[in-house]
Amino acid sequence: MDFKFLHAADIHLDSPLHGLSQYGDVPATLVRTATRDALDNLVARAIEEQVAFVVIAGDLYDGDWEAFSTGLYFCSAMGRLRDAGIEVFLVYGNHDADSHLTRQLPLPDNVTAFASAKPQSVRHAGSGVILHGQSYKTRDPGGDLATAYPPAEPGAFNIGVLHTALNGERGHAPYSPCHPDELAAKGYDYWALGHVHRFDVVRTDPHIVFPGNLQGRNIRETGPKGAALVTVVDGRVLGVEHIALDVVRWSLVEVDLAGVSDIGDAHNRIRLRLAAALESEAEGRPLMARVRLFGETVLHDAILNERDAWREGVRAIAAPLSEALWIEKVIVGTAPVVEAEVLSDDFDELLRSLAADPAVADSVANDLSDFLTKMPAELDHETEVLADARNGRFASVLADATGALRSRLTSGGSR
Repeated sequence: MDFKFLHAADIHLDSPLHGLSQYGDVPATLVRTATRDALDNLVARAIEEQVAFVVIAGDLYDGDWEAFSTGLYFCSAMGRLRDAGIEVFLVYGNHDADSHLTRQLPLPDNVTAFASAKPQSVRHAGSGVILHGQSYKTRDPGGDLATAYPPAEPGAFNIGVLHTALNGERGHAPYSPCHPDELAAKGYDYWALGHVHRFDVVRTDPHIVFPGNLQGRNIRETGPKGAALVTVVDGRVLGVEHIALDVVRWSLVEVDLAGVSDIGDAHNRIRLRLAAALESEAEGRPLMARVRLFGETVLHDAILNERDAWREGVRAIAAPLSEALWIEKVIVGTAPVVEAEVLSDDFDELLRSLAADPAVADSVANDLSDFLTKMPAELDHETEVLADARNGRFASVLADATGALRSRLTSGGSR
């Protein structure tokens, strides 16, 4: 039988967009409802494509969310799929395990949630597909869940549904670690994975796929977000297409100021890069941009010492480009133009080695620990250095500090 299905994961329903609360011109409803709108897009696309069913591979909710309106919204969306004759199969992930909605909210009768006690196999009547899955009972299931998944059922199209980081090298908490070879050995035709927030076809024989999350929620989740549309012909996966379902797009816009000596020229470069990001990345959506300035420039001192003014300047440049372009943050990564006669090569190399020394970073971390504990968290957005320090990125703190010292020394020498 030929059919299509949608594979989604990491919906994190009602999780707000982060990093924008300090900007009053960002619509509050956009920040609050983006994940709901993305879920609505998923439902609409499933109906449009006439898919046989939808798979959700974990993290439907966002931790211990208290509002039952979140669960009711999900149930309402699933009701629209039921009216279209579309079933839904889901496993609960690590965030769902923290949610009382997972335990208490009755689901519509077209939604099957896999049990958490052990792997469960269910058949989709319309296509004959066998789906195997296991939900998380706690945030950390304590080992490899895939080991206990049963072998493929002969003569049927088999799908494994699993919330996992695989071998754990993907920048996510290593829940339910396993290896792609282990998954392939089960004999399934498709593995519908969740937990990693970017689209990734890990392998194609069999297909092992992360669809990414449905809606980017912060600057670490840039680019198109959505789900995987899977086409099955003659019992084999013919294609896996990533379809964008997000309603807001995040982008890191890097602006090279190398060689720029005039503020007007710097502003023009920023304007051109923001305009290019709008054209090539937004695809008609609102764009939340983080701007990173880099390159050796004589403007480095002015930028470093007047960060607030430059941040507001970047926002002023963005405003006339589009009413749906917002600047989440401006990062200063520029460097001074170092004159050899002012700063010796040996001393410059010493500064670079200090910035890259893990032992120095550990020492700085120890020295700052009490300060960071007492510093209000809401001040993090005022400076990237403070946010880096609170999040343990002390190599970045050292790089910024040595850059500032180099700038002061070269500026003082030139006078």
